[in-house]
Amino acid sequence: MEGQKLWEVFCTAFNRIKPYLAMVSLSFGYAGMYIITMLCLKRGMSTYVLVVYRHAAATIAIAPFALYFERKTRPKLTLRIFLKIMVLGFLEPVFDQNLYYLGMKYTSATFASAIVNILPAITFIMAILFRLEKIKIKNMHSIAKIVGTIITLGGATLMTLYKGPVMNMFGTNSAHTGTGSSSSSSGDHNWVLGTLMVIASCVGWSGFFIVQSFTLRDYPAELSLTTLICFMGVIEGGAVALVMEHHPSEWALGMDSRTLAPIYSGVVCSAIAYYLQSVVIKERGPVFVTAFNPLCMIIVAVLGSLILAEQIHLGSVIGAIIIVIGLYSVIWGKSKDYNPSASSLESNGKGDDLELPISTIKGTEMKAAKPLDDDIGSTDYGIQVLNKSHK
Repeated sequence: MEGQKLWEVFCTAFNRIKPYLAMVSLSFGYAGMYIITMLCLKRGMSTYVLVVYRHAAATIAIAPFALYFERKTRPKLTLRIFLKIMVLGFLEPVFDQNLYYLGMKYTSATFASAIVNILPAITFIMAILFRLEKIKIKNMHSIAKIVGTIITLGGATLMTLYKGPVMNMFGTNSAHTGTGSSSSSSGDHNWVLGTLMVIASCVGWSGFFIVQSFTLRDYPAELSLTTLICFMGVIEGGAVALVMEHHPSEWALGMDSRTLAPIYSGVVCSAIAYYLQSVVIKERGPVFVTAFNPLCMIIVAVLGSLILAEQIHLGSVIGAIIIVIGLYSVIWGKSKDYNPSASSLESNGKGDDLELPISTIKGTEMKAAKPLDDDIGSTDYGIQVLNKSHK
């Protein structure tokens, strides 16, 4: 009896910490993607080719599960849905990831992982423009979302315009600074260009979430939709890569990071992350998932300094802190949007809420603009998985 009680206590405790273990594991998984990808780019692999191989790996990893688990529930693929999938395949795999990798190449893995935290704020702005989000100035949660968005964008602006001195963290060597005004000017130009690319990639990612939410209304098969998006990403990204990279040597793979990066990011950060985040979102909600984003940034900062010898600038540290403050303000404002009891409506066929950017549809009839209450729209900004992993 004592052994049985101890086992029950252990199972109960484990079930409580499972979401935390899953999100911490994913944070390390994402951090590994940043480091491996940066090593791959430093060794000369084309960002365009990397995107193609990554989504090829993701398609191969996800397709069997989509074919098996959704073989009886997969809706018909109409021309209208296919055109939406083509747009999704361009927004995320092609536009977003190519700009993101180029921006990370011009800046650093640490910097890119920090500035990507502006994503919920950009998605919030786009949701307002598409009338998917309702705000009420007198409501504290709405005020928190607005203020958090302003703070987040302010932090991104600071990181763009102010680089600052190098901070010698984790015992890294910064002796190679100050190599002349010409190289410094060129480096600053690349830094600003890289920052703008990462921000533009976040805009593309936010647009992906908006279109994804509408697509899921007509095609509520998450695994199949993910597979099709990744497959379209291979085709569309391949077309772009063929135009940008003419030499066959650019497509060559070897037993190094050039092969590891696309396989790791495609399998771990797209396929496995898709499953784990879906489970955690259903159990704890999208706000819980989003709250772990800064943890990945911290892990990348440590690993980037130790493995890649990346320099961390004062402007990046200050801007990242400001962005995290704004991020949690938006998260707190969005926390009211998630209704855990909403899942009970599904069994009654009455669930009609549409959440962004979650790849989970509740109920059978979806209404994009219907609010969960009188001042909050039907959107949610958890960082989903249909993609990056990233990212």
